[in-house]
Amino acid sequence: MLPGRKTRRLVNRQSLKRLKKIWFLKKVEESGGKWGKNLYLCTRKFLYKKVHMRFIGNIEAKTDAKGRVFLPAVFRKVLQASGEESLILRKDAFARCLVLYPKSVWNEQIDALSQRLSKWRAADRMVMRSYVDGAIEQTLDGNGRLLLPKRYLEYAEIEQNLKFIGVDNTIEIWRKDEDEKPFMEPEEFGKMLEQLMGNDSE
Repeated sequence: MLPGRKTRRLVNRQSLKRLKKIWFLKKVEESGGKWGKNLYLCTRKFLYKKVHMRFIGNIEAKTDAKGRVFLPAVFRKVLQASGEESLILRKDAFARCLVLYPKSVWNEQIDALSQRLSKWRAADRMVMRSYVDGAIEQTLDGNGRLLLPKRYLEYAEIEQNLKFIGVDNTIEIWRKDEDEKPFMEPEEFGKMLEQLMGNDSE
């Protein structure tokens, strides 16, 4: 059980937080299969579950007249399982496509970029400004649809037909066009993969 009122009077707030954390972590350990292998982190008021998101699939879709499109069900399930409600939409920095980030993934990327940049260097501030420029927060409607603003569709050269591509913990949105090649040729891909992983002993 959690410490009673008399015990709470004998410890300061910091100690009480530690006691609560220990109590929750002990319950996690005792629960075994009930809570599975997920890692639970305890704070004073909340219990968080750390989940690694992976989006897999290459799925075609169409926008309606307002620029709305259904996010594929397989991707929605990943978001729901991870407790994600918001997405960040931005233009890709390397190709004419759009990228969707779960909000937690976006925050991690911003943190990682911030650690490499200095707010006291003009060039670094320009990089950060350019990276976040145009990024907007999106929430799916009750039908699982996402609104793609016109300027984003124009940037990606999407008229109506598009495809969602799961790339690790993000989702890319490409126009559906046979001339557009978001992938490497098999031979080129094989050579690049060999260069990257050829020295891996595992």
